[in-house]
Amino acid sequence: MGKQHEPPAPVRFAIVEKNMVSNQLSLVGTTEAIAGSTVAAEVSGVVEYYPVKEGDFVKKDALLVRLRSTELKLRLKGAIAVRERIRANLKNAEKELSRFSKLKETNSIAARQYDEALYNHEALLQEFLQKEAEVDRFEYEIEQKEVFAPFSGFIAEEYTQVGEWIDNGGSVVRLVNLEQIRITVDVPERYVIMLSLQSEVMVMIKSLTNSFFFGRIYAVLPYGDRNARTFPVRINLDNPGYKIKSGMEAIITFNLTGTQSALLIPKDAVVTAGNSRLVFLLSGNKVMPVNVEIVGYYDGNVAVKGELKPGDKVVIRGNERLMPGQTVLVLEK
Repeated sequence: MGKQHEPPAPVRFAIVEKNMVSNQLSLVGTTEAIAGSTVAAEVSGVVEYYPVKEGDFVKKDALLVRLRSTELKLRLKGAIAVRERIRANLKNAEKELSRFSKLKETNSIAARQYDEALYNHEALLQEFLQKEAEVDRFEYEIEQKEVFAPFSGFIAEEYTQVGEWIDNGGSVVRLVNLEQIRITVDVPERYVIMLSLQSEVMVMIKSLTNSFFFGRIYAVLPYGDRNARTFPVRINLDNPGYKIKSGMEAIITFNLTGTQSALLIPKDAVVTAGNSRLVFLLSGNKVMPVNVEIVGYYDGNVAVKGELKPGDKVVIRGNERLMPGQTVLVLEK
């Protein structure tokens, strides 16, 4: 028996349309984390526990490092003992002062004796307050021996290891939050006047094939490059699943004033093959690849240039593994 033919591949299609669309400008920028912090230790000490490593994701308030606190705990214990001794002496001084105050009212005690009791009580009170502050300071320093994440994010860099000494203010880790991404792009001055804050832009990350994101213009900085006559524009966008990393190349598409005629197809019709983009043109129950160039992005559609015309049918589902001339089964739209 001969080899059986594979069944036709099921596909869905869309119609190529020609419409008036807004003019667009595409420029290249670089992604960066909006929130990034070099987390530091407030106090000095030897690293006792360092549970994180580069690339780890940590939640807010997760422990990043613990410094040795043995000496501080011993000093705290001694300070508490002294404070309690002073507290006991202060109670006795309060009782004596209260008794002398009653005797003074009936002129049954010399003024000098009362004054000595008063000064003794005041001196013990100040000594107690001083020691209380010392205890509080030791307790605070012990608390600071543990450093926690100020926000959720990824460990970008490690700055210490177990057994190393950290000075006051010494760096522990570099922490970056990738929940939101910022992109800075230099826009020529003739276009920057057409942009408005909070307007939506489309972002394509070059290394994430066929992945499109939408952000908003966060700021148009008022200082430009005198030589290039460009102005920095900052764009913020959400980053679900942390797909976008800091430092990636991004292509940002801005909508400008004015319109133009363009061929529109759903973005799902476009297949990336190496450095080329193509669509599969449907004719009867056969498909043929057609190279296209994307020239704009509009609400889930793309404007393209290529050997297409209005009314053509392009495959939008099942096009990932099609071959030139392949027979397909056309499903209902």
